[in-house]
Amino acid sequence: MEFKDKRVIITGGTRGLGRTIAVNFAREGAWVAVSYSSDNSSALDTDAELKRISTQSLTIKADVSSRTSVEEMMSNVLSKWEYVDILVNNAGIIRDKMLLFLNEDDWDRVLDVNLKGTYLCSRAVIKPMIARKSGCIINMTSPSALTGRISQTNYAASKGGVISFTKSLSREIARLGITVNAVCPGVITTNMTEDLDEKTKNDFLQMIPMGRFGDPDDVAGAVLFLASEKARYITGQVLVVDGGLT
Repeated sequence: MEFKDKRVIITGGTRGLGRTIAVNFAREGAWVAVSYSSDNSSALDTDAELKRISTQSLTIKADVSSRTSVEEMMSNVLSKWEYVDILVNNAGIIRDKMLLFLNEDDWDRVLDVNLKGTYLCSRAVIKPMIARKSGCIINMTSPSALTGRISQTNYAASKGGVISFTKSLSREIARLGITVNAVCPGVITTNMTEDLDEKTKNDFLQMIPMGRFGDPDDVAGAVLFLASEKARYITGQVLVVDGGLT
């Protein structure tokens, strides 16, 4: 198993892509900690699934936009596991509105979770990673950051910030043995896409050269690759997994 006994934290890891990534790491022998913000039902389901697969798993309620909450999460993990090998900054939200109708609260909340959360969680793991001269940080971004999308000025700005953050941080800590990369999923089959009406689904499919939505395992595969030894000389990159959309 490629990640046997590797310690992995995945924020927003109890639903959708985060859950798929967590399960894939667990199947490869990793110790997996997942955070969630509010959905207790999904957290319980994911916790039970991880415990069936992994020898070590943790499910922690945390607000990634809060320094205190992130520090408590890290303290919890480190007290049990001593160190962290891999961080996947997956937690994110959307609050889509045309800019004229986008209020300040919706702007701030999206930036706080998506961008500030990436900053807070990355900063929290860097010290223990530096001590071991080893580590991997993977940040989730979006095609909206690359091409823009109507009604997503706040989301695109947050995810564009994640890309710039990734490239800058990768330069800061490359000599310390830590890689920092980003994965950019396109339209992936999740509960969100299943709820779309048929016209919207068809409109999306027309834009994707491969003619289909991605599978969550497609994204998980990209994340696990960047976390693996095969990618040890890759840092500061954005791996786009979108069927040719962008």
